[in-house]
Amino acid sequence: MLNRRTVLTTGAAGALSTALPAFAQNRKDAMVLGMTLEPTGLDPTVSAAASIAEVTLYSIYETLTKIQPDGRVVPLLAESWDVSPDLKTYTFRLRKDVKFHNGEPFNAQTVKFAFERAGGEKSTNKDKRTFANLGVQAVDDYTVVLLNKEIDPDLPFALGQATAVIVEPKSVDTNTAKPVGTGPYQLESYNKGSALWLRKWAAYRNPAAAKLSRIGFRFISDPAAQAASLLAGDVDAFPRIATRVVAQFKGNPQFQTILAGSRAKTILAFNHRRGPLKDLRVRRAILAAIDRKMVIDGAADGFGTPIGSHYVPGAPGYVDTTGINPFDLDKAKKLMAESGIKTPLELTMTLPPPPYARQGGEVITAQLAKIGIAVKTQNVEWAQWLSGTYGGGFNFDLSIVSHVEPFDLNNYAKPDYYWGYDSKEYRALYDKLMATGNLAERNKLLGDAQRLLATDAANGFLYQPQFPTIAKKNVKGLWTSLPIFANDLGALSWG
Repeated sequence: MLNRRTVLTTGAAGALSTALPAFAQNRKDAMVLGMTLEPTGLDPTVSAAASIAEVTLYSIYETLTKIQPDGRVVPLLAESWDVSPDLKTYTFRLRKDVKFHNGEPFNAQTVKFAFERAGGEKSTNKDKRTFANLGVQAVDDYTVVLLNKEIDPDLPFALGQATAVIVEPKSVDTNTAKPVGTGPYQLESYNKGSALWLRKWAAYRNPAAAKLSRIGFRFISDPAAQAASLLAGDVDAFPRIATRVVAQFKGNPQFQTILAGSRAKTILAFNHRRGPLKDLRVRRAILAAIDRKMVIDGAADGFGTPIGSHYVPGAPGYVDTTGINPFDLDKAKKLMAESGIKTPLELTMTLPPPPYARQGGEVITAQLAKIGIAVKTQNVEWAQWLSGTYGGGFNFDLSIVSHVEPFDLNNYAKPDYYWGYDSKEYRALYDKLMATGNLAERNKLLGDAQRLLATDAANGFLYQPQFPTIAKKNVKGLWTSLPIFANDLGALSWG
């Protein structure tokens, strides 16, 4: 049965087909991937958007280490490394056969430049604290020593993330539009709002590391259009596709479905700078009014696990904190009454484009109405969210977003971070954690940090998402788990 939505979706898919040809049926040296969010630029060292890493990490740019789908860390631009007994000194031995796309050499001086830039005063790198704590010594052309002010056993993992890509000094001012790295692919073309193409770099040190000559990305935010693009053959694989379309591909022999676990945390972010949200009783009331299971069903079609803090099951030192702020409508009403705030309390919820945010916003708005909180939802594009909510504007009361970084408890130690959580107790606890090398003691402190965030109702902690990928049955090399947000393009091939 055709309706207006079907016609519009079909028309959109047709228009996209003319903009980006499908190669799956007649070209085995190219592949097209779908993406929900378009990157806001192509330099992951200057912007927080995870979508940048989905296009550029391990493809255009490379890092000293590389994170595997199972979370292991292996060498990439570094051939090997040693760690001192106190876990503060890392010695990296670099590859000698690497150059940048512009012909410049890769060596210890470029590593020093990249890390000192990432931690510098003018840095907008979201992991600026990590790099600011590193002293970087170029011992010789191919040996780098990192002296860490803190104890961080996860530093090799951090150095495999997009914020740690090694950039070429002459290109940093133009990398956002014309990226230069050491990876197996280069930017071929970028039609903003529609599609982006990468082509295999002929001078890459290991030609076999990239199996496909060209890889395209199409940016499709609407779930119905995402499904249509796969069914029409315009997209070959759609990592992290909208959960609501998964059911229609079940049993279809032309497609495979991969359900990938992650370290992501989907949260209802609170702006602690706003009057009512400064009140712990109001924040706890909001948490008590939220039925996480209903949110997971409504926002993620059941693809999620409830969380009670900014940490997920399976991570080192995880403790279950969901019992600290359980769903309890009577308690929520009582806390609102104790706060003395007159109801209805009007709050604005700013929602970025992903379906989980928009769908989750509808569910939570209905739940909060039951305790006298009238939520006005404001849908914004991703660039607006980054500038107005995250990037210094702080123009929001509530927001729903997935934080995908595996180890990001450090963000609660930053009073100027977008949610404005300011706790001396938490900062002291985090500093103690970063000065502790003993694994058992670190795990205990991690548990303490999770419990404190839950007790403070620092944010509305909702669920750990499970991200589905739909792909044609003969697409090979897709990640089956997501320790970080990345598309390992060099592993992709046709079977």
